[in-house]
Amino acid sequence: MRGAFFGLLAAAGTFLFVDLREMSLARAALPGHDPMTTDAPVLPPALTDGVPQAPPVEPEASREVLRQAMRFELLPGGQLKAEGSIDPGAADRFAEEIAARGEYVKEVSLNSPGGSVDDALAMSALIREKGLSTRVAAKSLCASSCPLIFAGGVAREAEENAILGVHQVFNAGQERPSPEQAMSAAQSTTARITRHLGEMGIGEGLWMHALETPPDRLYYLTPKEMVEYKLITAPQATAKQAD
Repeated sequence: MRGAFFGLLAAAGTFLFVDLREMSLARAALPGHDPMTTDAPVLPPALTDGVPQAPPVEPEASREVLRQAMRFELLPGGQLKAEGSIDPGAADRFAEEIAARGEYVKEVSLNSPGGSVDDALAMSALIREKGLSTRVAAKSLCASSCPLIFAGGVAREAEENAILGVHQVFNAGQERPSPEQAMSAAQSTTARITRHLGEMGIGEGLWMHALETPPDRLYYLTPKEMVEYKLITAPQATAKQAD
């Protein structure tokens, strides 16, 4: 866990956590990758020097669907589908959905390019509190802050050809903090993420890949890495890819 902490300090002067509440007030062009408000691709290119080199598959959902604010749909078998970008307020809507239909929900199926970290953390914590499972279906996307939600599942499954990726997070607000403020914010947010992933039982190596990957790129996780970092609890679902 300390490795993740010091890794982010090295980049503290440049990158901060996403605060999508600031995004709504910003008028200037936003930096990095924000699927809701920029022309950046929903599925960014892989690291040029990273492994793997490219997305495993193209997502089945359209770019327009993934760019929309996250919405929820209760499907047969107790599966609640959460699809779209994690906008500010997504966690509140999710909590309302669980309060209204919680007795029917057994699993949360994710298809999201990421977004608000605060909302992702809140959703993840509620998923764990309610004892729900999480899933990323074949050709579905769970990128940027979405894996934080995925980590909350008591059981976590990524189907074959599911797309999971991580990258650095950034401050998209119009105002830029001083180096001292940036350093303080970086340390605080690193601690929050590291603590949460540790509490969810996820290996720290996962977050190191995020810290090393610019926000306009993604580090695509292989099935073998998902098992290694304990991101999934059902390795048999991706065994074919891992071979």
